[in-house]
Amino acid sequence: MNVGILTLSFNQDCTSLAMGTPTTYSLFTISQDNKIDEIHNCAYAEISTIERLFSSSLIAVVSSQAPRKLKVCHFIKGAEILSYSFANTILAVKLNRSRLVVCLEDSIYIHNMRDMKLLHTIREIPSNRDGLCTLSISDENPYLAYPGSSITGEIQIFDTVNLKPGILIAAHESPLAAMAFDMTGAKIATASNKGTVIRIHSSIDGLCLFEFRRGVRRVATIYSLAFSPDSMYLAASSNTETIHIFRLVNHTEKPPEVASSWMGSFARMFGDMASYLPKHTTEVLTQDRAFASVHSQSAGTKTTIAMNIFNKTLKLFVAGYDGVLSVYEVNTNEANTQPIITNDRQN
Repeated sequence: MNVGILTLSFNQDCTSLAMGTPTTYSLFTISQDNKIDEIHNCAYAEISTIERLFSSSLIAVVSSQAPRKLKVCHFIKGAEILSYSFANTILAVKLNRSRLVVCLEDSIYIHNMRDMKLLHTIREIPSNRDGLCTLSISDENPYLAYPGSSITGEIQIFDTVNLKPGILIAAHESPLAAMAFDMTGAKIATASNKGTVIRIHSSIDGLCLFEFRRGVRRVATIYSLAFSPDSMYLAASSNTETIHIFRLVNHTEKPPEVASSWMGSFARMFGDMASYLPKHTTEVLTQDRAFASVHSQSAGTKTTIAMNIFNKTLKLFVAGYDGVLSVYEVNTNEANTQPIITNDRQN
């Protein structure tokens, strides 16, 4: 079933999926009617990283056979635009319309997308062995985020236009495991290596906007976080069989039926006595839970996820390293999900 998928990545607006295997890389398009079609397949050994710039013909690739070399290619013409070599292994590459970012364990390189010139190097960052970072696609909030500590869950925000550090956000007590910007770049979602709590902060002033609890007792590894295009929903995949979808609604904005329910009454009552309870108990009872959930077709394997709105309907895309790509329709009115199509790309 599995041909040995080495890497999977959705493009910036979830209209394309890139896949790397030991012998090839492939690009797929995602259409409005849920069709996933392969548009390109190329022989290329041991792809460890592949990123496509929106729906353009530009891709950035790294092979584990030459882990310090980045190649930027025009896949339709089959032409290599340029090749860069770095001092150490390339762990991640991120693209937007103005910047190309290359992340090593101890440094980050920021290139101008127009001419690929190196603009800035962020040196001596905290050890980042997984190459964890995320790049906003917004021109208004052109931020890069990466771990500000290898011991605690701090987020360092960096302005990629003015090329200067932004705020440092103390998001979690434990080291970070996943992060993602929303489409506007104004919100950043994070999870720590414990995987029980997901927080959303303002990338502008660092304010904690939302706090969600994925689980109470069960520690999990968060593989991927993804906002919906309207920033109203956040999805999280992990090494458990469940993918959680959270709704970003302030308590004052919740529907009347929620506010008037017994849980709403309990929450109001709890607010009066929260200060008397242990901190952990207070956090567990005040953190919001998932709005909806999905039983993953790729349970037990690593997944990457994305969300998009097609034909006025929110869709959740789940790509598994077992070769299964699943598409779910999220019923935003009834707090459930409906599977639309499941494609096994290894058949």
